[in-house]
Amino acid sequence: MTEYNRTIMQASAVPTTRTVIRGATVLSMDGDIGNLVRGDILVEGSTLKAVGNDIEAGDAVVIDATGMIAMPGMVDTHRHSWEGQLRRINPNAETLEDYCNATHFSFAKYYRPSDMYIGNLLTALGCIDAGITTVIDNSHNSRTGAHSDAAVEALLDAGIRAVHASGAPISGEWDKAHWPGNLERLQEKYFKNEDNKLVSLAVMAQLEPELWAYARRLGLPIITEFFGGAMAAELEGLHSKGLLRPDNIFNHCTALPDAGWEILREAGVRVNVCPRSDAHYGIEDGMFAMQSAQRHGISPGLSVDNETSYSGDMFMEMRVAFYLQRVMGMHQQRCCGKDHHTVTLPAHSLLKAATIDGAACAGLQENIGSLTPGKQADLILLNAQDINLYPSGNAFGTVVHAAERSNVDTVMIGGRILKRGGKVLGVDSERLRAAIDESRDHLFAQAGYRPDMFAQTFMPLASSK
Repeated sequence: MTEYNRTIMQASAVPTTRTVIRGATVLSMDGDIGNLVRGDILVEGSTLKAVGNDIEAGDAVVIDATGMIAMPGMVDTHRHSWEGQLRRINPNAETLEDYCNATHFSFAKYYRPSDMYIGNLLTALGCIDAGITTVIDNSHNSRTGAHSDAAVEALLDAGIRAVHASGAPISGEWDKAHWPGNLERLQEKYFKNEDNKLVSLAVMAQLEPELWAYARRLGLPIITEFFGGAMAAELEGLHSKGLLRPDNIFNHCTALPDAGWEILREAGVRVNVCPRSDAHYGIEDGMFAMQSAQRHGISPGLSVDNETSYSGDMFMEMRVAFYLQRVMGMHQQRCCGKDHHTVTLPAHSLLKAATIDGAACAGLQENIGSLTPGKQADLILLNAQDINLYPSGNAFGTVVHAAERSNVDTVMIGGRILKRGGKVLGVDSERLRAAIDESRDHLFAQAGYRPDMFAQTFMPLASSK
């Protein structure tokens, strides 16, 4: 146990030797395995052993999944987890500057290591609760080494699978002596530990070749907030020098011209798109880049980005993506004539984006993202008998168009059950809420912010610059 979690988190569940999940409707997201109206899943230790009908499981622990949908755990490929305690503080934000004023230019400057811990812990537990088993943690508030330690330890304590991308703060005073050298210290302290099988390290960096070179010497993926309209002109130079590679992960990719997409495809850059945040904050053209990416042979992951304005679940992300791409297609047809045909994505494709494509964006497609024997046992069970889902006329339609956090009955990560019967396990909820309240009180007081439950705009009293 760390100094941060002794009163909040209990010991992590130990995976049983063998578990069989029986009678579920199985959405494997594996082309060879396919889907089963009523099937079984055998888990041995942390690994998926078999998926099929009437699996012989001997003395395995049995989970009766009759009336449930079994599917891979979802992957959130871009989340600023440290902001967890600032949920919905700015619901009517209209611009990226509005978002920054409510995070980087105000509260971020006053985060203590304990605040980083609580933000990351709350986000990770919220992900687990919503059926997200893997998150790429974009941690661009690493003010000191202790802040970075706290962020990593929260992910470890929560039991989520994660890529922790350490990044420099955007505003305020911070310990510049620890960056970027802190990456080597983090790597040595946490990521060479054989007991840590869930969390890996990356770096957040903009288009900074020297920092990219340093990250590559350490073997770390490089995550960039990439806005195509403003930054596309730099791609050709980076590509010609061989600096764009498959270890690059680009967030957003809004308003990127075709030539830019061709460069990303040639270089093998991994991409995620943000249906809600791009629209909510009017980032460049305000439209997420799913169709553009698909048109150029790139299958991006989906990402929530943050919770300061909206919810943190992938179900809503898939729904917003579904409707936005339909609207975009209709708009392009009206603008470009009847001969213009835009391919819109069915529910299956959006679930693919939230699972196996997200795993590929995280560089984890060999381990997670589908219910494939040999992969890690990261899966969820949705209760399709719940009143909002029953009867289920189509399994993909049920998941993408109707399911929500409350329907997530069971969550398993690496063979460990972290949610069962609709309840996240191992959390002292009362003490967690107390720690969140203490953190918020500290941040609000330091930033000069007077909370208003009914405010239409975010307005800190202190200067936000």
